[in-house]
Amino acid sequence: MSTRPKAATVRRDGRGRATPAHIPGRAESGRRISVTAVTTGDLGELLDRWRRDLAAWAIPEPISATVADSPWVLPRQVFARRADRMIAAPSGPSYQRALAALDPPGSVLDVGAGAGAASLPLLPRATSLTAVDTDAAMLGQLAERAAAAGTGARTVLGSWPEAAAQAGQADVVTCHHVFYNVPEVRPFVLALTASARRRVVAEITAQHPLTALNDLWLRFHGLARPVSPTAADLIQILTAMGLAPGHEAWRRPGGRDYASFGELVQVTRRRLCLPPGRAAELADALVQAGVDPEHPLDLGSSGREVVTIWWDGRAAGE
Repeated sequence: MSTRPKAATVRRDGRGRATPAHIPGRAESGRRISVTAVTTGDLGELLDRWRRDLAAWAIPEPISATVADSPWVLPRQVFARRADRMIAAPSGPSYQRALAALDPPGSVLDVGAGAGAASLPLLPRATSLTAVDTDAAMLGQLAERAAAAGTGARTVLGSWPEAAAQAGQADVVTCHHVFYNVPEVRPFVLALTASARRRVVAEITAQHPLTALNDLWLRFHGLARPVSPTAADLIQILTAMGLAPGHEAWRRPGGRDYASFGELVQVTRRRLCLPPGRAAELADALVQAGVDPEHPLDLGSSGREVVTIWWDGRAAGE
């Protein structure tokens, strides 16, 4: 583990919260994305559209039935490497927003925690850490990394919001790269908000992460894939729910996601419902698409164009 970042003094607003201009380590320039104005009366339609858009990502049965492996690959090694990079060099608006809300230090709840990329960099200001995930192996990796940093982490195996009662409340709730797996977004958001005493910080790719594979689906299967939902759609929902979310768009720095190009090819092959015999053909297609075999980046877990979204928590005690 590298040296943890030093806690910084930040200027506060009238509610004792850190003001954006004084978030430590903040990028010099953040971007906002275009979001059409909505009202509370639009919420039902927005939720229905989100649900329909996610359902459209289902893979047609005639394609999925041709392969034995599930196409819904969870690249644990990618998440673990990203967690290690964030622990070694914490950065980005999501980290900055959460860190600012932990002045004074407070408890952290990480929903969809994976290996801990969202929460472990916050340990210098965290009085406790609870991590929720449906993947026991990922929770184990998070716990190992927390222990290596000299801190214990309480892990809760389960889905959200079902695990909310067991997880309990925290000062700051983080939720990174989970929303595109959540068709019923309203109860999910309500539980996040009710669990946070200070702030909820979510991170989501600007577009659905699997859009990175759309050209390959068309090439290998002649199948046009969806492009929605998007981060802008989620912001509209949060706005219609009356949560007054803030957001900042940014580009994630590059980093080596896979140990080898071959590893990337095999994960992508499964995602595209291609048999092992077409791995070489896929490798050629990836190179033609611009993938660098010397620095293979993941195609389909969380892309480089990212949006940080935050809103106030409503748990008792703040």
